[in-house]
Amino acid sequence: MRNGWAVAGAAAGLAMATAAVAADWTLVWGDEFERDGAPDPAKWDYEVGAVRNNEAQTYTKARSENARVENGRLVIEARREPMAKKDYTSASVITRGRAHFLHCRIEIRAKLPKGRGVWPALWTLGASRDAGGWPRCGEIDIMEMVGFDPEVIHTTVHTDRYNHRRGTQKAARFKLPGASDGFHVYAVEWYPDRLDFVVDGVRRFTFARESDDPAVWPFARPHYLLMNLAIGGAWGGLKGIDESIFPQRMEVDYVRVYSNPAVPGSGIVPPAR
Repeated sequence: MRNGWAVAGAAAGLAMATAAVAADWTLVWGDEFERDGAPDPAKWDYEVGAVRNNEAQTYTKARSENARVENGRLVIEARREPMAKKDYTSASVITRGRAHFLHCRIEIRAKLPKGRGVWPALWTLGASRDAGGWPRCGEIDIMEMVGFDPEVIHTTVHTDRYNHRRGTQKAARFKLPGASDGFHVYAVEWYPDRLDFVVDGVRRFTFARESDDPAVWPFARPHYLLMNLAIGGAWGGLKGIDESIFPQRMEVDYVRVYSNPAVPGSGIVPPAR
């Protein structure tokens, strides 16, 4: 999860196409968040502690103040409170070890937080233990936003060849009015030969497979899903943190994963044991 400084053109220059969920996509996994309380432990695990990017929060596990289901929505809440030598707490819920995905459509309807210092993300990481770590495992950023640049959405792909450490990541950025005031649908359609990023039914960015080299295309292996609300850090904290905005929350109405019957192995992949 990192910003996409190299962008794939402004919205007006992207040959956008309306892209509804195609008839041949079949729902195979998801969570509608219909039961109040803790996120379903059969579907969700957590990252714990200070994980990455020198962020200002510690991620907690199964703590209702930071992750809970209420009124039909998953709430991921960041709070200004000290814990484990950090000044904030938050949550990162993940499907690692529960459900992994390949060549599928991942669709998330969410409302984003707002304010300087927030850094919400909906994304995936390669799940293979022998992938060699990041960025070799591959990363698909379905949605990122940083609070100091409100209503600007980033979609980014990281691989061994294309990543932010080298300044070569493949990305797009675009304005999305009301991203923090209402719900929008963020999706990636993952094919064997490309990744299409779709927001509210409009294709915003495509990353095409240039070769079978895993350094370029590590997306022939399963990934797991992450949804988190970071505070500060290497990107979210570039212009500081407004301490007056907390608590802040990202709300998720649903997560849906679809398989493509035309693609062998598409959809949900049992985690390796």
